[in-house]
Amino acid sequence: MSLTMTHNADITHDPKRWFMFVILLVGAFLPPLDFFIVNVALPSIQGDLGTGSSAQQLVISSYATLYAVTLITGGRLGDLYGRGRMFFLGLVGFAAASLLCGLATSPWMLIAGRALQGITAAVMAPQALASVQAIFPESEKPLALSIYGAVFGLASVIGQALGGILISLNVMGMGWRAIFLVNLPIALLVVVFGIPVFKETRAAHASKLDLCGTALSMLTLGALIVPLIEGREAGWPLWAWLSLAAAPVLAWLFWQYERRLHRAGGTPLLNPAALKAPGLGRALMVALCFYAIGVFFLLFSIYLQSALHATALHAGLVFLPFGAGFLLGPLSTGPFKRLVGAYVNPVGMALEFIGFLALAWLVTATPTDAAPSASLLAVILFVIGFGQGLALPTLMRMVTGRVAPAYSGMIAGITSASLQISTSLSVAVIGGVFYSLLGTHSDAPAITHAFSVSILCIAAFLALGAGLSFTLLRQPAAA
Repeated sequence: MSLTMTHNADITHDPKRWFMFVILLVGAFLPPLDFFIVNVALPSIQGDLGTGSSAQQLVISSYATLYAVTLITGGRLGDLYGRGRMFFLGLVGFAAASLLCGLATSPWMLIAGRALQGITAAVMAPQALASVQAIFPESEKPLALSIYGAVFGLASVIGQALGGILISLNVMGMGWRAIFLVNLPIALLVVVFGIPVFKETRAAHASKLDLCGTALSMLTLGALIVPLIEGREAGWPLWAWLSLAAAPVLAWLFWQYERRLHRAGGTPLLNPAALKAPGLGRALMVALCFYAIGVFFLLFSIYLQSALHATALHAGLVFLPFGAGFLLGPLSTGPFKRLVGAYVNPVGMALEFIGFLALAWLVTATPTDAAPSASLLAVILFVIGFGQGLALPTLMRMVTGRVAPAYSGMIAGITSASLQISTSLSVAVIGGVFYSLLGTHSDAPAITHAFSVSILCIAAFLALGAGLSFTLLRQPAAA
């Protein structure tokens, strides 16, 4: 693979930088798309491959876990060895993993493919966000982040709708396999048209990857994320609690090792000096609160299909107003900045908070033997999507703008990992609330009650994030 190498300072004046960014956006689009597209396909996969409940959980969790624990490493690999090189290697690997999933003849073959998808997605995904810092001048970064936010969030919603559409169309008799095989022509087009024009960027004076730090970071994240994803399904066994207890100990060991390596003149996976940027810790806390919405897609699908008996196609299409809002939100950050100044992020999260309160009211006020008003539901979902789309680019800027461009891959990986951890926490905590309230019941009133309480929990986390964001705005990012 041959990519032209250039210095970061030079590429900010390259007229092809926007085309390069569009190529990298595929790396922002495919990972969330493939995370959510599986939700509506699980019944079809079960019918074809005979997957049990534990295997179905692994189809989702193998991807989510390995994606989360590899993101920081993937971002740092881009800093050290070239963001374009890591993007294309990750993309080719992701396509191969998608082919393995699409050709799976057993549950374990599908789970292996999903695990490989998670690893390769984590190598590919951080490069787009990292490149915003590396290839754009300051005047263009807000627009680039807005487009990134629109693509990242829209993929989450398109995944729900596209999964239902592809399964319903049953293209060439592929059924659920089409949701994975659709990645192959996308990857082929990006490789053919992208490599010849791509100019490489990476950190100056790049050295070797911190292998010990990488191993410790993966152990730390794995100890946290695996029990969060698997614990409830397994009935919270002893190993899950021991793993959660080990996570802070491993995190302390990892941090001490990184500090010693930095003092010795090495190149740690996470640079302690860069992570001391004012307000960075609080900005990452906002990121952790921000994606409490991650569990909403799963719970809403359960509500639609189990309480309202909607089809997979209909359940997917219901998310479209959310997607429309998410598309328009990032593109509206400019006008909103003129209206509310620097407070775009807390305003966006406040809109989400209001939307979830309205959704809880609508679900509760609607008789359980009837569907909620389609028009009201569409408006509420649009407001939630618009709020999240409005807040996401400014959140990215709030985090990545506090670290020097040389560490843009590192901070992109940390940011993406924070959002993924947020999703895992929301599934574990808010999903736990949902299933605890549901208990052994499966009737529409029980599902409706559990769903309404759960979305109030999401609203509470968003309110906390909005408050933290508001206080953070008093502490400007480093130049």
